[in-house]
Amino acid sequence: MTRILQLSNLTKVFSGNVTAVNDVSMSVEEGEFITLLGPSGCGKTTMLRMIGGFEYPDSGAVFLDGTDITDTPPYERPVNMMFQDFALFPHMSVAGNIGYGLKISGVKGRNVQRQVGEMLDLIDLPGMENRLPSELSNGQRQRVALARALVRKPRILLLDEPMSALDAKLRQSMQVELLELHEKIGITFIMVTHDQTEAMVMSDRIMVMRDGMIEQLGTPTELYDQPGTPYVADFLGQSNMLPAVLNRSESGRLCARFGELEIDVTDASIIGDIDDRMTLCIRPEKVRLVDPAGDDLSGMETFEGDVQQVLYSGHAIYFTIALGQGISIILHHPLDTTLEAAAIPVKGERVICGVPPGTITVFSR
Repeated sequence: MTRILQLSNLTKVFSGNVTAVNDVSMSVEEGEFITLLGPSGCGKTTMLRMIGGFEYPDSGAVFLDGTDITDTPPYERPVNMMFQDFALFPHMSVAGNIGYGLKISGVKGRNVQRQVGEMLDLIDLPGMENRLPSELSNGQRQRVALARALVRKPRILLLDEPMSALDAKLRQSMQVELLELHEKIGITFIMVTHDQTEAMVMSDRIMVMRDGMIEQLGTPTELYDQPGTPYVADFLGQSNMLPAVLNRSESGRLCARFGELEIDVTDASIIGDIDDRMTLCIRPEKVRLVDPAGDDLSGMETFEGDVQQVLYSGHAIYFTIALGQGISIILHHPLDTTLEAAAIPVKGERVICGVPPGTITVFSR
């Protein structure tokens, strides 16, 4: 792949000595869909605005196709942004909104009309060129805002919380539409969101931000299955974070002791000293209720506990299992043939849980 964007040591400090972005460097490949993910105030929107030229960095540089564009004003960059509130002109028609950028860049009459028509076909709104934004649904307004950002064929499209104004059901359908649009036109998308599910579903890579810095950058699978820090593990999905101590059993295997229990973590590639304190990260869906009499437990570590809570969600059951010494673990068990309704454990029942040691992430404390 070809590198299209390079951010080099970007830093932005606002009044009051608030550091929004702190010495961030990263690169983006052409055609990627990359997401800046993090809570409010982590610096992700400031990053996006510096890429678009709407904020000037206090230090560092932005390179597009190898050229330094740090001092290039927004209107001269081949980069367009779709804003969170869509920012459509209320007095202009759909065609007027989409074609506005073409007109101010000197494109004339029929060429504007032709390109606007192509955009309307692309966003599946043919025949709606004369409607005003107030006559459109939220989803339609979003499509018009996308068309306006795309009509000048930018090298990169920046998306600032593009789904935040939509209800949950419409948000899901628009995620699919945006992915299909990205695949169809093939340009680079850089999106800002605080919604972890949205980032996981839509991105080629995700940059998790915290306090103006990159916490971890990788594919959704890498971040979920191999989180680099407890923050990433906790931010992406649900995790059991269990305090433990590294130990070695009588047979010489590497193990972790937590509460009254001990499990083998050799396959988790632990590096540390015996008696080191650590935190085990175990995803709830990696834990299973098992029956030693009938289940194949090869490659599984097992431990016992008491059912503390049972929550039914339709497609899965969420159990909280007390492990002793004030430690508990949550597990998500899908409703399938391995867990018949009649066999669902009840509160207070003693159960056996199993987890593959290779799915356990270990963090030093």
